[in-house]
Amino acid sequence: MLGCFGLRSALAAAGALLAVAVTSPSAGAASSPSPSASSPPASASPASAPPAVIGGAQLAGRGVIVNYPSSGSVPRLPGVKASAFVIADAGTGQVLAARDPHGRYRPASTLKMLTAISLIPVLNPEATVVATKQAVSVSPNIVGLLPGHAYKISDLFTALLTISANDAAVALAQATGSFSQGMAVINAEARQLQADDTVAGPPNRLDAPGQHTSAYDLALIARRALQMPAFLRYDQVITAKFRVSAKKSVTLYNQNSLLTSYRGAVGGKIGWTTAAGATYVGMARRNGVTLIVTLLHCPALTEIDAAKSLLNWGFAVDGKVRPAGTLVGPQQPPAPAPAPPAADHAAAARPPSAAPGPSMLATAGFCGVALLVAGVGFAHSRRQRPSPRSPG
Repeated sequence: MLGCFGLRSALAAAGALLAVAVTSPSAGAASSPSPSASSPPASASPASAPPAVIGGAQLAGRGVIVNYPSSGSVPRLPGVKASAFVIADAGTGQVLAARDPHGRYRPASTLKMLTAISLIPVLNPEATVVATKQAVSVSPNIVGLLPGHAYKISDLFTALLTISANDAAVALAQATGSFSQGMAVINAEARQLQADDTVAGPPNRLDAPGQHTSAYDLALIARRALQMPAFLRYDQVITAKFRVSAKKSVTLYNQNSLLTSYRGAVGGKIGWTTAAGATYVGMARRNGVTLIVTLLHCPALTEIDAAKSLLNWGFAVDGKVRPAGTLVGPQQPPAPAPAPPAADHAAAARPPSAAPGPSMLATAGFCGVALLVAGVGFAHSRRQRPSPRSPG
């Protein structure tokens, strides 16, 4: 017989069952470990490691970096008057020696190589672009484009790499659709190459606020250029005619004298501004080995001789000195996620079934309590209600 006390007892027992159901994990559900005195607080996470130096830890050095063998004799690295340089094997990617490889300097026109390797794949060499006022007003404009005249893309690349034409650089950037779009393509190429010391301002590489590069990044750019036959065709032109208008043509003479004065030279780019000093990228191949030399902030008119000295040393010691670092490869795009098998399409479309966690158990417990309370209430009401057979 359930009186008032019996009803309260039943409800209390049901409440206890509900509390157990809500707070206890089911056998099939993973429970979170409870915090213990031995567990470190959330704020006590290990200190983050310093960022890795691209190309290897040794390349973080600011001075001359070279690893001579412990035994045997190899030539000593020649002294060159450059604030930063890298000499590297383009095939293996090994950095043979360097000085302040990741130091950030003004690039001058050496970064026209980045303009070229970025835009060659996206522009049709047989197409033309009309020179704008922005393109022809750059100073110095070098090749002498005229506003409103159409110029062939391939001719502009030749002018860009042989005589470092600033007006050609702007016209090529605008040929992508707009100047800003061209600059976006150029900077995206630097990021893809992992040339993270490089920020490109104007495509002609005249000094601009925030624009910089490193000897290491120029080596990455040169290595990519060596893989592009179209780049080498433009870069190796010794002389060429450039048609400025129907009545005027100019002769282009390649400013990179390494091509005609060093055995095995295959390309490169010189640069100069008052702030940057002389800058240079040179590439040469001998006996199946291709070397890259990059120099930043050299005294005027010393860059070619300095490059020759480093190239001679590199060919003599390649494979005999332990590399100081590595030219990293370009970043790879993320692989697409594999599609589920055809038989699993229906299953993939269904939402995953959840293990019975606390919320589901609470719902079940609540339903049980409701049924129990309803049953108790019904029995109690029957006990209190007069029988129809009884007198009133």
